[in-house]
This record gives sequence, C-alpha cells and structure tokens, in this order.
Amino acid sequence: MSALRAIALSGWILALGLVVACGAPGQPGAASVAPQTSPGNLDAAPTNAEAQASNPASAAAPALPTAAPGREAAVVVRVVDGDTIDVEVGGATARVRYIGVDTPETVDPRRPVGCYGGEASARNRALVEGRAVELEKDVSETDAFGRLLRYVYVEGSMVNETLVREGYAVVATFPPDVKYADRFLAAQREARDAGRGLWGVCFAATPTPPPAARGCPQGCVAPPPGCAIKGNVSQSTREKIYHVPGGEFYDATVIDPSRGERWFCTEAEALANGWRKSLR
Repeated sequence: MSALRAIALSGWILALGLVVACGAPGQPGAASVAPQTSPGNLDAAPTNAEAQASNPASAAAPALPTAAPGREAAVVVRVVDGDTIDVEVGGATARVRYIGVDTPETVDPRRPVGCYGGEASARNRALVEGRAVELEKDVSETDAFGRLLRYVYVEGSMVNETLVREGYAVVATFPPDVKYADRFLAAQREARDAGRGLWGVCFAATPTPPPAARGCPQGCVAPPPGCAIKGNVSQSTREKIYHVPGGEFYDATVIDPSRGERWFCTEAEALANGWRKSLR
C-alpha cells in the first residue's frame, strides 16, 4: 500500500509541474491570454476616437473654405510689403506678387524706403495677414523672380483693387496680365481725384509747375550729354512715368520717341511735361 501511494504521489507532482511550466510567462510554449475588455474594466485601452478627442494636437486642421471657380484657396503666413505676401497653398509655401499694382519700396536694402511705403505695408498687413484668401491667375504663372502672379481676394473683395482705391498703390500694368486693368485705372482716378493716401502726400500738387531747366524743356528724342532721365509712356495705361538712374526699372526701360517717350535732363523738366516719378 505504501508503494502505491508513493507512485500516485509522484504522478501528481509530475502533472503539477507540467501545468506550472505551461503557464509560466516568458517561457517557450507559454500560453498568451489577451486581457478582456468589459463594461466593468476601467483600465481598458481607449479607442482611436477617444485618443484623438483627448489630444487636440492630433486633430486635423480645419479645412480652408471652398474657393470660387477659377480661384485657389490659400492662407497668408507673412506679409512681405505692400504688394507681396507669402502663402500656404497646395501643401507648400509660395511667394505671391499682386498683379497690376505697385506700392512704394520698403524692403530692398539697396534703396531708401519710398514715400508712403510703410503705410502701404501696414495696410496690406491689416487686410490679409493670417487670413484665408483666394488666388486668381491671369495669364502668367510667375514673374522674373519666381513669384506667383495673382489677384488676391479676402471675403470676396480684391485686395489689389482695394490698395489702389484707397491710395496705397498705383496701377502698374504689364501685358499679358491685363484682365482688370480698366478697373484698376478707374480706382486710381478715384483715389487721385480725392487725394487719398500717396496721392495727397507723395504727389501733392504744387501751386505752380516747377520751372523747366535748360536742356530738354519739352523732352528730347535723344539724350544730350548728362541727360539721363527716361520719360516712359505705359502702352497699356498711357500713364507717363519717368525713371531716374538707379531706379528698379531704369535699365529695363527703353525710350521710343515714336510712342511719345522722351529724355529729360532734370526731374523738374519731366514734371513740367506731365510725367510722374516711378515709385521704385
């Protein structure tokens, strides 16, 4: 009887050892039991939706409003100056130059800040900085500096036109991008007649025309020695604009007397003949 009890006890110990070995964590062949989630299990892992709700940073950014047909939605991330901005568009950052308008220089280190340039930059910043905008292309995609050429809208209003109408910018039409040239010219006439902005500060009328110095009192078809002021006539707007050496557009301006363009020896001569100075 003692021998039988010893054999039975040995069998029971062997069976117990096998059970323990099979259930030991980290051992080969160990069973893996997934924790059960039940209504009473307060430590259950949160669902994906719960995790996103508790972490605002993981939520998707709000979508831009749908742009009008023919336009593209963007967000202004930086205002460079009165007529240039940086935007987030199509998943990338791009620099945009407003079509058809020009504001006084403020950022070119080679040139002094232009008359009313600071005010124009501030107004542009107030209109668009940090806001959702719509971009409209004309004909050209970019300018010579790689900037996107666009008409820019905020809540349906065109910023290009607003800057001209309020006297912060002048019309600067460069074919083939002339879709709204007539609108811009009408806005400019309104601003000029009312003396708004730079028209009342930078181009204020003088009581009498400045005296024309000797040299080219009516303008010259060929420049005499020492006479280097270029009196250009815009072929799209017919506006008379003169350029002095060192100006941004001086080297690119070619005088064609057959189009009414002239050379002048002094700025007084140019002003007396109806030209205005380029803002750049």
